[in-house]
Amino acid sequence: MEDLVIAAAQFENRSGDKKYNLSVIDKLSHIAVEKGAQVVLFHEQSVTGYTFLKDLNRDELFNLAENIPEGVSTKTLMEISRKNQIAIIAGVLERENDKIYKAMVCVEGDKLVAKFRKLHPFINPAISPGNEYVVFDLHGWKCSILICYDNNVIENVRAVTLLGARVLFAPHVSMLTPSPMPGRGFVDPELWKNRHHDPVPLRQEFDGPKGRQWLMRWLPARAFDNGIYIAFSNAIGMDGDQLKNGIGMVLDPYGEIIAETKSFEDEVAVGICTEDKLTLSGGYRYRNARRPELYKDILSQPNKSIVKPVWMN
Repeated sequence: MEDLVIAAAQFENRSGDKKYNLSVIDKLSHIAVEKGAQVVLFHEQSVTGYTFLKDLNRDELFNLAENIPEGVSTKTLMEISRKNQIAIIAGVLERENDKIYKAMVCVEGDKLVAKFRKLHPFINPAISPGNEYVVFDLHGWKCSILICYDNNVIENVRAVTLLGARVLFAPHVSMLTPSPMPGRGFVDPELWKNRHHDPVPLRQEFDGPKGRQWLMRWLPARAFDNGIYIAFSNAIGMDGDQLKNGIGMVLDPYGEIIAETKSFEDEVAVGICTEDKLTLSGGYRYRNARRPELYKDILSQPNKSIVKPVWMN
């Protein structure tokens, strides 16, 4: 396989302002191409914004949602992809018949390469869960998508790896929210407003246990244990009434960070995926050492899925 060059983005979206959000996706896609990327990943619900969805009723959500690929947003993403000559993975609120889904689409030129529906949505009870994995080909690489909470359920990442994915795109709107884990919590939006005059307190919050430190507890493990590349994208700035700390990141199959955004601005980080690391990684050896006859019945035991986070109680 030829190398795959991935850009992972962070940007501050505007709630419900599709035109503006798509304009930023266009701008960052162009920057990604200038940096040599072949595909650019944007965060969960990057076209609409995310957190404000919790306050919408079902009719408002349905009116905001669009069919895929016929909807204006997917068509616009295709236009941006064609103009900039780069594959784009971005978040679209989808409607199909009477259902609403949180979807990510991968488009390249006029082609819908893939669509994935979030398996564990919780932001609004009117949003239905997806019920299938997706694995697709991108420039000769087998890829998959899992959205935010989906990645915290380790079986999902193992499943798409066993289905053949060697690159996992992991779009999020995450971090800086309360949880039972000590040190977690919201961050004062005033720090964001004052970021240019006094950046240190904000950077400490962004990189501390509420933000990046929490991410580093588990994200590298997903890449290392499975022997895969992971591209991570998260919103930065105000998303609805919550402050988010960004981070566009690419990790290799060793669990090492090979690219990461570092500013408070709309930005992309670009990492190169090489084939050799896939088989040199520990995850490759561990995956091939599995003995599924020992635990297939254990792993398939029924479970009552409890997804709603503490901050939504």
